[in-house]
Amino acid sequence: MTTRKKNPIWAFFASVKLALFLLFILAATSIIGTVIQQNQPAAQYVKEYGEKTAHLFQTLELTDMYNSWWFLSLLGIFSLNLIVCSLERIPNVIRLVRKDNLTIKPERLAKMRIRKTLTLPLPLEQSVQRVADYLHGKGWKTTERQKDDGILLFAQRGAWTRFGVYIVHLSILVILIGAVIGSPTFARKVLHNEKFAFKGSIMIPESQETNFIYSFTNGKKIDLGFTVHCSYFTIDYYANGMPKTYLSKVTILENGKPVPLKDGSTVHDLKVNKPLTYKGITFYQSSYQPYSDFLTVLVNTKTHEKQSRIIAGGKQIKSKMQPISFGIINQEVRGEAVQRVKIWFSDDQADPAIFWVNNGQKAIIKRPAGEYELTVKQLYATGLQVTKDPGVWFVYIGCGMMLLGLFVAFFMSHRKIYAFIREEAGQTTLIFAGSAHKNKVGFEKVFSKLIDEFQKQMV
Repeated sequence: MTTRKKNPIWAFFASVKLALFLLFILAATSIIGTVIQQNQPAAQYVKEYGEKTAHLFQTLELTDMYNSWWFLSLLGIFSLNLIVCSLERIPNVIRLVRKDNLTIKPERLAKMRIRKTLTLPLPLEQSVQRVADYLHGKGWKTTERQKDDGILLFAQRGAWTRFGVYIVHLSILVILIGAVIGSPTFARKVLHNEKFAFKGSIMIPESQETNFIYSFTNGKKIDLGFTVHCSYFTIDYYANGMPKTYLSKVTILENGKPVPLKDGSTVHDLKVNKPLTYKGITFYQSSYQPYSDFLTVLVNTKTHEKQSRIIAGGKQIKSKMQPISFGIINQEVRGEAVQRVKIWFSDDQADPAIFWVNNGQKAIIKRPAGEYELTVKQLYATGLQVTKDPGVWFVYIGCGMMLLGLFVAFFMSHRKIYAFIREEAGQTTLIFAGSAHKNKVGFEKVFSKLIDEFQKQMV
């Protein structure tokens, strides 16, 4: 008898060795992506590695490695390998699941490692019914077949658990599909639509707004389709002057009108671990940039007249509240943050007032003509990282499938129970036997408990 020779291409992609090789290459290249910072400005790579090395990185797409054509190609080959490996082996699993287990010879049951022999003082038919009813009551659905010298009962559980490893295989494919769908490279080079999936960033000064971002991939503008307004930015520092936390208050605008969020508010507190998602686009608080300008808010406490102005340090402005004028004449700085500023304030009533006010806090100014409140705050630009990943739900679903598949593959098994019943010398002999394709020790305990309980019922 001759066996048909396999197609060499099919055999190549069905190879487990190929899968191991691809996993090794993917792991090794992922380390490169960890060592080399991803999606940084080109000037940053030139500064850190030199012009020639930076050019090499750009040519090999190592600066955006996980979206590079060669990394996605590796994922594609691995996916093909996984599909072929699964298709190669699934038919055997299907045959095992659909196998006619009642064709087994009774002599084999007596040789199985997990077995037990009992005798019952009952006729054959009654014994068969007792065994079938007992197993059914324990959740084992039986089938039976007449043999030459007796009756064979068979029951099984968890036949589908043999597919656990293929659930894992499928989950990996779903995750990879999600990764490709969410790749800016796929959107740009395959779909020719940069808005389908992208990663980028934008700096928005306080009190300003934008309707576009800059792509990490090529630095081009990507239109958001709506406007993001930053009304406020604040930052807290540790005692040594290092940034502790920072927060942006942002509003989404459609046609110039604020859009309510899920909680009904129109202003979202954007923090490092609290992103904002709108229309599938997610905004992450990632950085900030201090300015040398200051936002000043002057309020007449009697008339409640209010004026907001932006002024630079060392400059003086005239207020609309005539004849008031004021300016910043000095600053106290720690690191890059202004701690407090020195104010010169005049209303042509007596001598000008000179005082310090903490950054972002309110100062009360008492003058002969009235009382005023002045708030001075250093201006910042908030740095936002912006992503659109339409494949993220594929990744979530794939991860859920993987957890299910791993649980099935490691903690569940295909278990079988046989019961051969025959009459000998006026009594009925029962041969119980069982098997499991995994966790045989655990199944042996279940089997022993099952048969022991049956014996007690027969007493």
